[in-house]
Amino acid sequence: MIAAESNPTETSPSLDVLWESPQLESKSSRGADMPHELVRRHGGALLIPLRPDRPTVIANFVSTIDGIVALGSGDLSGGGVISGFHEPDRFVMALLRAVADVVLIGAGTLRGSTNHRWTPDHVQPELAPALAEWRRAMGLAPQPTTVIVTASGELPLRHPGLNDPAVPIVIATTPAGAERLRADGIGATLSVQSVGDGSQLRGGEILGLAAGLGARVVLSEGGPHLLGELVRVGLLDELFLTLAPQIVGRTGDERLGLVEGLALPPADTRWHDLVSVRRSTNHLFLRYRRGERLETRES
Repeated sequence: MIAAESNPTETSPSLDVLWESPQLESKSSRGADMPHELVRRHGGALLIPLRPDRPTVIANFVSTIDGIVALGSGDLSGGGVISGFHEPDRFVMALLRAVADVVLIGAGTLRGSTNHRWTPDHVQPELAPALAEWRRAMGLAPQPTTVIVTASGELPLRHPGLNDPAVPIVIATTPAGAERLRADGIGATLSVQSVGDGSQLRGGEILGLAAGLGARVVLSEGGPHLLGELVRVGLLDELFLTLAPQIVGRTGDERLGLVEGLALPPADTRWHDLVSVRRSTNHLFLRYRRGERLETRES
């Protein structure tokens, strides 16, 4: 296990803005009326451009210098060990959840946590009133909907994150996965949605489900295979990437990179524009926006 980094500024963990693009704002965006305390700690407002044609998809990850986002299974799969349990990273996570209608996670991310709820206040309980105020000002539901993506339907159904009546939960799965979940006896707080008619879930189908839930902003928090699918079909609009100051190396398949299950040819890589750089001690907080217009590669 990697120890938490000693941080002398944790008592006042505001982010230092090193650079921000003048093109950051958009005509149609979400994030206005951000409470003063959140603005101060973030070093400015957080505005997410809204697309007219589909939900805006953003992703949030923390990575080592050498591109590793998970060190293994179980507790080693979480971002805490990658960031060194850096509190400002959890703050950014809370902000992004606060602007989202849907928080999208894969089954592996669910299994890798023991007591997590994918809500803003779970990672920043002391800021719960300000985060709730912000969501009310934006006209959003009290909590974002957690959408869990699983092709097989094999999930730890007693996980606390699946059984909080205050948090709407939707399981996106295949027809076979839906049958398995119903046979396992899902709780009353869960909604199971069969997506597509195959054995795998496609990015466009997942986003279509989110759109059907009324989502305008979808936040993906993992895992790397789910992110790979969103990148493959050209649906990732923005990436918020915390760069943690450690190198861990990689041999074998246990440690995962930012994107897994995808190897684009050189002529088809995805270029992104850097639109914001923030800093907290030795951590960098990078924000990228998709640079070129890419058409979705599936219907």
